[in-house]
Amino acid sequence: MKKITRRSFLAVCGAAAAAAALTACGGSASSTAASSAAASTASSAASTASGSLSGNVATGGSTSMKNVIAALTEGFAEVEPGVTVSYDPTGSGAGITGATDKTLDIGLSSRALKDDEKKDVDGTTVALDGIAIIVNKDSKVADLTVDQLKQMFTGEITNWKDVGGDDGEIVLVGREAGSGTRDGFESIVDVKDSCKYAQELTATGAVISAVEANPLAIGYASLSAVGETVKMVTVGGVACSEDTVKDGSYKIQRPFVFVTNKSVTLSEQAQAFFDFATSADAADLIRTAGAVPVNE
Repeated sequence: MKKITRRSFLAVCGAAAAAAALTACGGSASSTAASSAAASTASSAASTASGSLSGNVATGGSTSMKNVIAALTEGFAEVEPGVTVSYDPTGSGAGITGATDKTLDIGLSSRALKDDEKKDVDGTTVALDGIAIIVNKDSKVADLTVDQLKQMFTGEITNWKDVGGDDGEIVLVGREAGSGTRDGFESIVDVKDSCKYAQELTATGAVISAVEANPLAIGYASLSAVGETVKMVTVGGVACSEDTVKDGSYKIQRPFVFVTNKSVTLSEQAQAFFDFATSADAADLIRTAGAVPVNE
């Protein structure tokens, strides 16, 4: 889908900035008049932008994008309070399918689109997310290499003592087939379809809870979802953080993607939410949700 210019609510900022710039150039009558005109334009834009839309925007898919969607929805409600944004956390695969079969206005995927999927839908990256490697808080292991992760998740390394931990069998916790987090992790670590999981869980929060409860467990989860209940290990000496994801030094990362159907024109309210989410104005909201904004 081709991205359009920001909607009229962003004109408020532009008009106000124009007024300030003209006033700064001098105190002439013309500047004052121009400033007044700009202020009038801003007032008009504000009145048409605020509350001018209604209806629902149906989104769904990636469970890892829960915090980002919640933040964007809250921010958008301040601009268009008459619009509701629904979110069905069903996994990235379902999000892409929903956009493809037109049951969703915007599908949500925490992985890049595959070539065969691009025939029917477009993907627009709204943020980046580090896939954190998490262990129990009592684990002695603080750093792992990508190669060690590959050997652990494929069953070549089965004991924590072989990677600097206490003697004990490694318990591998991952996501279900179709999960964007799983696809991202397995693709980057090069363990696609060869992981020896003890548990395959259907949500990011479930993975975190399982690792929290088991001193021998290791798993992966979206950086935006990891709190204080588990420990993130560094990978190759690099911590998973906003800065390391943005500069590319943290290698296990993936995009957060809005998926839209190529053959469908979004409703006015869905287009407004899309534009808001992909604008620089949403950067702080995305950052607050724990992800890394790409537009700022």
